[in-house]
Amino acid sequence: MVNPVTADINLKEPQYYFNRELSWLEFNYRVLAESLDLRTPLLERLKFSAIFCSNLDEFFMVRVAGLKRQVAANVTKLTPDGRTPAEQLNAISDRLRSMVKEQADHFEHTLKNLLDSEGIHLLNYVDLDQEQRNHFHQYFEQQIFPVLTPLAVDPSHPFPYISNLSLNLAVVLRDPDTDQECFARVKVPKILPRFLALPKELGQQGEKPSIWTGVPLEQVMAHNLEALFPGMIIQECHPFRVTRNADLQVEEDEADDLLQAIEQEIRKRRIGKSAVRLEIYASTPVHIKERLMDDLALEEIDVYEIEGLLGHKDLFYFMSIPRLDLKETPWTPVTPPVLENIKELVDGNGDNIVNQEGDDIFTLIRHSDILVHHPYHSFSASVQQFITQAAHDPQVLAIKMTLYRTSGDSPILNALISAAENGKQVAVLVELKARFDEENNITWAKHLEQSGVHVVYGLVGLKTHTKVILVVRQEGNQIRRYVHIGTGNYNPKTAKLYTDLGLFSCRQELGEDLTDLFNFLTGYSRQKSYRKLLIAPVNMRERMIAMIQREAEHCRNGGSGRIVAKMNALVDPLIIEALYQASIAGVQIDLIVRGICCLRPGIPDVSANIRVISIIGRFLEHSRIFYFYNGGDEEIYIGSADWMTRNLTRRVEAITPVEDPAIIKELEEILGIMLSDNRQAWELQPDGTYIQRLKNENGQEQSTQVILMEKAAKSNRTD
Repeated sequence: MVNPVTADINLKEPQYYFNRELSWLEFNYRVLAESLDLRTPLLERLKFSAIFCSNLDEFFMVRVAGLKRQVAANVTKLTPDGRTPAEQLNAISDRLRSMVKEQADHFEHTLKNLLDSEGIHLLNYVDLDQEQRNHFHQYFEQQIFPVLTPLAVDPSHPFPYISNLSLNLAVVLRDPDTDQECFARVKVPKILPRFLALPKELGQQGEKPSIWTGVPLEQVMAHNLEALFPGMIIQECHPFRVTRNADLQVEEDEADDLLQAIEQEIRKRRIGKSAVRLEIYASTPVHIKERLMDDLALEEIDVYEIEGLLGHKDLFYFMSIPRLDLKETPWTPVTPPVLENIKELVDGNGDNIVNQEGDDIFTLIRHSDILVHHPYHSFSASVQQFITQAAHDPQVLAIKMTLYRTSGDSPILNALISAAENGKQVAVLVELKARFDEENNITWAKHLEQSGVHVVYGLVGLKTHTKVILVVRQEGNQIRRYVHIGTGNYNPKTAKLYTDLGLFSCRQELGEDLTDLFNFLTGYSRQKSYRKLLIAPVNMRERMIAMIQREAEHCRNGGSGRIVAKMNALVDPLIIEALYQASIAGVQIDLIVRGICCLRPGIPDVSANIRVISIIGRFLEHSRIFYFYNGGDEEIYIGSADWMTRNLTRRVEAITPVEDPAIIKELEEILGIMLSDNRQAWELQPDGTYIQRLKNENGQEQSTQVILMEKAAKSNRTD
């Protein structure tokens, strides 16, 4: 029966959607909020401030750059929330300026003072005494001056190309012989440390012992410019920073060689394309600002005036200061209890194999499916061990995996090379289009290929984002397939920083599905149906919408409906519309969306039954979990895909059902912990703002990540 109140509602109307870019800005503000939060340890507050700025760099390089390209091409297509590209750029500027000001002011007036009180002194050059200045003058002459290249700007020297994310000095000089004003640019070299420390004997500030005392590199340069321009009078010097379009645009359909095409685009990116943002000191005179804008072909909307330091992403530097009391308590991932007694293989470069007594990992997987939850569970003791054992197990015939991002010194890839050298069939799909990891992936792809691994360089028109491994093993007279299906990249470094899930299984249907998937990825298979897996772009959106609609149908038939979904982003209009329809039918929906959420919760008669939270903490929430009540016959899934249009239509993704009752219970518990969070959780309001949950006056603080660390530690007391 149709509700007469909702029968005439058009769920495609703009009022029911948040703008994707503005929603991302709100996510980044929640990152900044960790820096503003007094409960966050001091150096971690600096780190979150740096992350906020690093995120913005990428946002301008990709998202703003894309919108500016659309404006230049006269694109007027409206977003689901009803905005043109030009309107989005204006809205971004309006919202972002207050955020940038808040971040800069907080650093200059709060964090720096707190650092001072802890013996960490980031000084301005003008505040140095003569002895300290002499030290930096000498350092400049010996270490900085030889590296610098001053570039004049005049009729015979055109305005130089300013590289992407570079920090520069705009220098105004006067020739005393001609009284003519001159302009020059000096790049702050990235090869030198951004912050220069004084020797301990010169760094003491007040009575309290100083841990670190120093100044920014650009200030040392600015106060020693005479050496670069002898005989000239230096009138002004103003730092500025440029951000350029760094998105790769590969015409895949026209590329004879995808590897070569992407290599060419990477070379272009190093330089950067058109400028998209100019950051300057707020005190920079108008004539300097206008000159830079003119030379960089930028408008007022592209200029951000900062009080104090430019390029705050360099604040990561201070995480190296040895003050553990100013950081989060270190966390060491534990070995999952089920894997505690496995035989360990340690494969460094293929020549130092240590074989310990115990069960092999395949025996344990045959016994039951295994769930691992990083970084609470050790990546090296689980996923890495799985691949390493497969590489050296004489019964293993083949290893196939997808690779989206990995570390530069990946033990996993070393294990794959060992496997190929051991005569096994090894096939790896290396996604060359993984943004900002293209170069690393090309290097590894070539290395793997030279070692005898079958390498596939992604698919034309699709980005392979799925995280899957297939191991084929001879066991007596039969072939058995072992799988790992995960939510995160096969990267040992990010596995310590991102929360991700992975399922080990040898269920026949999953093995058969992954075989079909790899045949699609490496050959000409056009597989359209899968037994268990939800595969994008084949059947994932349809299956997800069908399960959402099934919950709605249960409600319409007098039953109850329940959906809990955790992901990084929710953007896809068709999924959102299905969720609205389910809410109207009475389905209770809880969404845990870390970043962008275009769905508007809490609208009467539309989304009154939908609640959205975002969890921001020391680890980056990256796992995807999808729960459907299904009339009591519960279903739960994990995998690589968010509910974004790009994930569902332009990427290869895999989501697997979880069928082991114990693992289902564990995943439901994880979701329950997250929904009860009152420390890291933020609630999305109908107007698009987020309100951070706080514990009641007499209540207990519940932090998802703290609880999960404690649970993992308790399960592994013997380690």
